[in-house]
Amino acid sequence: MELSDEIRISAPRDVVYKALNDPEILQECIPGCEDLTQNSPDELEAKVVLKIGPVKAKFAGAVSLDNSNAPDGFSLFGEGKGGAAGFAKGGAEVTLTEDGDETVLAYTAKVDVGGKIAQLGSRLIAGTAKKLSGKFFTRFGEIVSEQSVS
Repeated sequence: MELSDEIRISAPRDVVYKALNDPEILQECIPGCEDLTQNSPDELEAKVVLKIGPVKAKFAGAVSLDNSNAPDGFSLFGEGKGGAAGFAKGGAEVTLTEDGDETVLAYTAKVDVGGKIAQLGSRLIAGTAKKLSGKFFTRFGEIVSEQSVS
């Protein structure tokens, strides 16, 4: 499944980029995130509890970042295991474009799921993924915009 969207954030590109690499900000924005640890500048480890339809699972996973295109954007790849509930893996390409005093953050993400979660049906999974990414980017935009004003 593929998701893509863009949001406008009231902050300069370097501020947005820095925030996207801040584990504290990311943990606050990721729905259901219980813990986010930065193991190195390009590796994160996360524990997230998600409910998709009738299935609630705790996922433990790792995320790798590729910052070679900084500060114009970056790519990431992650994989999480939710025990009997199954697994989720995927990646995203993020671009940051300055527009005056604001930044346009655009992303394209690809997600693959397996196990019990995959049996729920692609419409439910896609709807949940879209809702979760919307929550993440809305909260992220709020935090970064507030910090930029301070």
